[in-house]
Amino acid sequence: MLMNMQTRQQSISYVGCISQMYFFMLFGGLDNFLLAVMAYDRYVAICQPLHYTTIMREGLCLLLVAGSWNLSCGHALLHILLLVRLSFCADNTITHYFCDLAALVKLSCSDTFLNDMVIFTEGGMIFFLCFGIILGSYIRIATIMLRVPSTKRLSKAFSTCGSHLSVVSLYYGTAAGVYFFSSSWGSKDIIASVMYTVATPMLNPFIYSLRNRDIKQALEMCVNRVKFF
Repeated sequence: MLMNMQTRQQSISYVGCISQMYFFMLFGGLDNFLLAVMAYDRYVAICQPLHYTTIMREGLCLLLVAGSWNLSCGHALLHILLLVRLSFCADNTITHYFCDLAALVKLSCSDTFLNDMVIFTEGGMIFFLCFGIILGSYIRIATIMLRVPSTKRLSKAFSTCGSHLSVVSLYYGTAAGVYFFSSSWGSKDIIASVMYTVATPMLNPFIYSLRNRDIKQALEMCVNRVKFF
């Protein structure tokens, strides 16, 4: 997108488009899995705090991260292999601002039944599996919190889960609206996709790091210097 804005050219080669789509699906899938892993981490931290160090040991963390990478690579490669077998005929104008899988499949003049089936089954399984883990973790956390309610415990739980919940709401809310509740691409769908492809990654450093005490102190120092000058 930045290159298009700089060069004022909105074209991309076939190989470049396929490469862009592979990395988009790779990191998009990785985002799904890591959000689910983080939700499980918060569940253990709040519901089983005394066993946290034994459950979330280094070996398990490495296994979860490696599994997320491997599953994401397999997910992206599967859709790429199914896409390269399709033919593209006359109009090769993508109604999107990047090479999105759904937009490219609709652009093809071949039979896309298999592609559509894999997108809805395999893609849907990954989406609902990760979202189910996140939802289950927070339902369990809410159950524990409401069993013995206290302002201090609720405040601590929100401090632990607030940043993660913010990212999950932005990411899954807009992604679900684009891929599951729209029948055709329109300006509203493209704007919604900007939220989880551009806005959410840009907000991540602020959402997560503003809970860090050192970051807060550095930010306060910068604000005070600006006020002084």
